[in-house]
Order: sequence, then C-alpha cells, then structure tokens
Amino acid sequence: MAEPKQPWSTQVGQYLSMALLLPVSTFVGYVIGYLLDRVAGTSFLKIPFLILGTAAGFVQLYRLLSRDTRDGGS
Repeated sequence: MAEPKQPWSTQVGQYLSMALLLPVSTFVGYVIGYLLDRVAGTSFLKIPFLILGTAAGFVQLYRLLSRDTRDGGS
C-alpha cells in the first residue's frame, strides 16, 4: 500500500531547509573563526572554521538527501 504524499507546504519547507543548509553552515563556521581570531588576536582561524562549516554542511546535506531517497522521495 502506497503511503500518502506529504502536504505541499511540508515539501517546500524540507527543500528550502536543504537549500539554506550549506550557505548557513559555511557562514556560521566563518563567524566562529572570526570571533576566535578577535579573541585570540590571530588571523588564521577563519579559514579552518570556514572549511569545517562547509564540511559540516555537506555532511548534513548528504544525510538529508540519503534519508529522502531511502523514504522514496515523498
């Protein structure tokens, strides 16, 4: 028996969160690195935290997409 499709608004919310996930996680990583640079008086922490934020965004995006495809995409 086929499962009922999710409402349109739920699907829009899920795909909007996927679209915003990578830029937001990258920005948060950069801000954390920037703030740590200000506190520590350095200038190199922005880049590693930018990379960590981007990697975290990709990992979470992969998890969401794999869950979506496992559930049949509905």
